[in-house]
Amino acid sequence: MKTVRIGSGAGFSGDRIEPALELAEHGAIAYLGFECLAERTIALAQQARLADPDSGYDPLLTARMEAVLAPCIRRGIRILTNMGAANPRAAAAEVARIARKLGLTGIKIAAVTGDDVLSRIQAAPHPLLERPGETTASIRDRIVSANAYLGVAPMVRALAADADVVITGRVSDPALFMAPLVHEFAIPMDDWDALGRATVVGHLLECAGQVTGGYFADPGYKDVPDLAKLGFPLAEVAADGSAVITKVAGSGGAVSLRSCKEQLLYEVHDPARYYQPDVVADFSAVRLEPDGADRVRVSGGRGAERTGTLKVSIGYRDSFIGEGQISYAGAGALSRARLAIEIVRERLRLTGVAVRELRCDIIGVDALHRGPEPAAEPAEARIRVTGRTDSLAEAARIGNEVETLYTNGPAGGGGAWKSAREVIGVVSTLIPESAVAPTVSYQVA
Repeated sequence: MKTVRIGSGAGFSGDRIEPALELAEHGAIAYLGFECLAERTIALAQQARLADPDSGYDPLLTARMEAVLAPCIRRGIRILTNMGAANPRAAAAEVARIARKLGLTGIKIAAVTGDDVLSRIQAAPHPLLERPGETTASIRDRIVSANAYLGVAPMVRALAADADVVITGRVSDPALFMAPLVHEFAIPMDDWDALGRATVVGHLLECAGQVTGGYFADPGYKDVPDLAKLGFPLAEVAADGSAVITKVAGSGGAVSLRSCKEQLLYEVHDPARYYQPDVVADFSAVRLEPDGADRVRVSGGRGAERTGTLKVSIGYRDSFIGEGQISYAGAGALSRARLAIEIVRERLRLTGVAVRELRCDIIGVDALHRGPEPAAEPAEARIRVTGRTDSLAEAARIGNEVETLYTNGPAGGGGAWKSAREVIGVVSTLIPESAVAPTVSYQVA
């Protein structure tokens, strides 16, 4: 039975690069996927493109491609990634430049576009999924991006056209790993069960190191070896949709039933109705079985007809956040930290800082859990004061007040830090699938 081996080279924009190179050199894979796009990531990328029309793609695209492009081309490994973010065509041009720099010739690079639906979202009000009764009209003047989650179809077209590298903007996370399966096994786009099984594989791979022990380890309860050299996963996928999740022999981490089960349910609200652009996947009958050391066999996914709508992620200018931190150590550290917070609160009131929302924490004491006083006096305490404002100038005043505690607050304050930044909020809506027309363009290096 034919088997396709697919590796996962990244699970988020800032992920490590070495495990992807390890897969390229030692994974005996046919495809390498880089899933690097989160909801806010693309909104920030759109802002970058507004400032520079030649930017807007993932900031680590160059470093990743310089590391893996040559070994992938040498071994016939095809790359799929959403590192195009807000500018897939510019990202494709950058990959072409890198190919020429590395002395690679005849490299075909596909850029998938069409996910940017900003003009449509701005043209008419659309209901917001997270805010019942509210529409995009309430944030219309602050919207900076609107990107629909595309499915596998344009990527499959690019693979059929012999693209060596496929670069997209916003696509569904599993789609990067589903597309090679649809292409290799000629899966019909109305074979819902086959698409459901492909979604299972894609979902297990999309977060890279999470399924090999990252975001899983818990010492003494879930021990994972050699996390500093964590290997990223690969899937050996058969034509019937069953797969084995594993990793490069000798790499760090572990592939286990528990790590696979956690990833299978990660970010899934209803395992029986996991909405994707291509299918409504059903994970409820998925079966996981051990298949040797660091090998888990996966089977049993199903699917139902897709909804005919696409989710759109909308980024908008929400507010500004000002933050300040300072530490206290030694006897009475907690008392001095509490006094410092009282001083900052009063200073913000006295000086009239316009704060929409204010939060004051002592990290390690009450930053996550508001509860009873600690049983023992901590040897150190670090305060964090954060506030939401309507302007960057007002946000900066919050950190400034914390910094003044150096000489105007309790004894022994040190390590002060401050920042002020804009916050990009994210909301969602749905649009008809027919409203989006993805295109594929090509460059040859």
